[in-house]
Amino acid sequence: MEDDDLISKTRRKKQMTELQQLGAGLVALSAEQLARVDMPEALRDAVADARRFTRHEARRRQLQYIGRLMREIDAGPIAEQLAALKAPSKRQTAFFHVAERWRQELLDDPGTVARFVKEFPEADPHRIRSLAEGAREEKRAARPPRQFRELFHVLASIVQDHARRHP
Repeated sequence: MEDDDLISKTRRKKQMTELQQLGAGLVALSAEQLARVDMPEALRDAVADARRFTRHEARRRQLQYIGRLMREIDAGPIAEQLAALKAPSKRQTAFFHVAERWRQELLDDPGTVARFVKEFPEADPHRIRSLAEGAREEKRAARPPRQFRELFHVLASIVQDHARRHP
């Protein structure tokens, strides 16, 4: 008996859906990112075709075809390469969470500026203090959160630059 005979129909459908989703991830990549992914030429052609299709049904059928092609190869390495391409966005999200936490602490306690500057010596304490005070004032006056947003962007930039210099 073949291995396929031992796998339930539900499990087979789940595997096909996962492969189609992996194929959709490949289709969503930019041309430059796609060129870096190692895959068989037939799969690369099918992904290129799917990128050209604009009609929903044609795209759906092409994704099914990509899933069928991926059943015949080991899709694990392709999945790993795709995950590696998306990893920077996870790192970016982590930086944003750190910046958001600092912004909230700066708004809650003006004394936090000293702690922030101690951890990130390249930061301008006067600018951060000014933006935090402006953001608190915006909130009290129910004005649009311009300085609140600018404070976040400044903090995120400092956190990212610091991470680049001190890995």
